[in-house]
Amino acid sequence: MLKVITFASFKPVKFQTLGNLQIFRQTSALQDYIAAQREQQKTIGFVPTMGALHAGHISLVQQCLQENDVCVVSIFVNPTQFNNAEDLEKYPRTEQEDIRLLENHGCQAVFIPSVQEIYPYGASIGQFDFGTLDKVMEGEHRPGHFAGVATVVQALFEAVMPDRAYFGEKDYQQLRIIQDLTAQVQLPISIVPVSIMREPDGLAMSSRNVRLSPAMRQEAPIIYQSLQAAAQMLPTHSVQEINNMVQSKFRQSNLQLEYFIIADAQHLQPLDSIPPNTEVRAFIAAHAGNVRLIDNTALN
Repeated sequence: MLKVITFASFKPVKFQTLGNLQIFRQTSALQDYIAAQREQQKTIGFVPTMGALHAGHISLVQQCLQENDVCVVSIFVNPTQFNNAEDLEKYPRTEQEDIRLLENHGCQAVFIPSVQEIYPYGASIGQFDFGTLDKVMEGEHRPGHFAGVATVVQALFEAVMPDRAYFGEKDYQQLRIIQDLTAQVQLPISIVPVSIMREPDGLAMSSRNVRLSPAMRQEAPIIYQSLQAAAQMLPTHSVQEINNMVQSKFRQSNLQLEYFIIADAQHLQPLDSIPPNTEVRAFIAAHAGNVRLIDNTALN
């Protein structure tokens, strides 16, 4: 059962406020609020999150605020996208801090539903056909993950029905799948990619980073260093040579490489060579102790 941290003053009312931020826990109350904004001809931007907010999330919020009249953020740790029960249990939950952070950055509305609110008939996973998009990388190593993601994103989209929704490129495969989902179900929502935010040493910002031991945190930047080295090598080296380089780097570290793949940016299919005029990205997943980290970068 998920533990949800709440303010002591929270009561089962339609919404509450913290400064200019309105806090919703029921879909019906959120939709009443959005309908009132629509009556004023306001545009709605949406940032779905699982909480434990950091500067990467705030970059999404800031772009959302720049491009829309109203920014709605959701905080929901979605059980259907975890294929590891321990990972779900350990996922950081910092609701009070998240709410204050959103208020400080000018967000107007936050939706913090319960599992029952999102899944009133039980946390079942929908059936989707994403072709080959969900068969590689995260889809191969985390069975059922993207079906769970698509299930909750579709539910949140239908609750909010924003004009635009913002997703970070750190989860690039997720971004492509959500773009595909939106096209399949013909939702009139523009999916806006947002560049990866990084720590000064290059580590991609992630809610999981707080779980890294000091020793693993010191070594974790090898992930981005490997991606940078791959980008530098691409014009003059083969895909196999780049792969060998990355494998060698990780053998010299205490991180365990799960996969390194160079793939086309549209279909995410692994490439053995780079076709002309093809946008490609490099993708990495690695274990830093008991924390699994992912990252990617454009190569051309």
